[in-house]
Amino acid sequence: MLEQFSAAIQQVNVSMPSLRLLVTTLALLLITLLARAVLSRLIRTNIQSTELRRKWLVQTRNGLILIFLLGLVLIWGQELRTLALSIVAIAVAFVVATKELILCFIGSLVKGGARSFDIGDRIQVKDFRGDVIDQNLLATTIMEVGPGKLSHQRTGRATVIPNSLFVSEPVINETFAADYVLHVFTVPFRREDNWQLAQQVLLQVARAQCEPYLESARKYMRRLGERRGLEVPVVDPRVSIQVPVAEEIHLVVRFPCRPGQRSAIEQSILWEAFGNNDFLPTGKSIGKTGESVTHSME
Repeated sequence: MLEQFSAAIQQVNVSMPSLRLLVTTLALLLITLLARAVLSRLIRTNIQSTELRRKWLVQTRNGLILIFLLGLVLIWGQELRTLALSIVAIAVAFVVATKELILCFIGSLVKGGARSFDIGDRIQVKDFRGDVIDQNLLATTIMEVGPGKLSHQRTGRATVIPNSLFVSEPVINETFAADYVLHVFTVPFRREDNWQLAQQVLLQVARAQCEPYLESARKYMRRLGERRGLEVPVVDPRVSIQVPVAEEIHLVVRFPCRPGQRSAIEQSILWEAFGNNDFLPTGKSIGKTGESVTHSME
């Protein structure tokens, strides 16, 4: 019995500060209401002008409301500070627990605001490369293209990319131009190979492959440059030379094509160029076994 009475006394002692704050708040409210009533009566009695009286009534009311709110802040300041700390702690815990989801939402806003890509575009993010087939607020699904960065064949695998990657990683859109793109591929040779002939043959074959739609590609690139304020690129096929190391010559073939025909035209150029030529050094040819055979130079 004594223990129950002691516990009741402790509970009353704990609730006393809250009761004191409530009583103080009620007293502040009564004082504010009384002050408003007194001031309103004085204004109505002493001010004859209707417009001036209404002005003073409104200003008095707003002033008393401001004083009441400041009084509440002073009375409940400690409790409000404790409540604010609790809310901040909960908010921090929530942000930490849902960090990845928040980044996914932000990434969705980033890619949507920047219009980085759309359904059907071929993109590359970090090591992920493929055609976009679906996107939502949390993730983007692509059909993988590969193997490697130079291939244009679908592997049959789907990759789901979290949108959080679009916040911190650059996005490469390989189909930025909708109708025609400039496709580039590299053909390596040794220094002693007949790369001069290879350059001529590749350029001739590329021109023949692009001839049916070359003028249409020129007009499209011209319109694209005017619309986006860009310098119009040279659309005609070209074969450039690169020397990555002293022993090698790389021929860089560039030609215009539609986005979906890159792989097919590239393979056609290679098949036609290498089907009729071997480009080996002078005095060598390919034997039936596929080995290099040196002719007599007598």
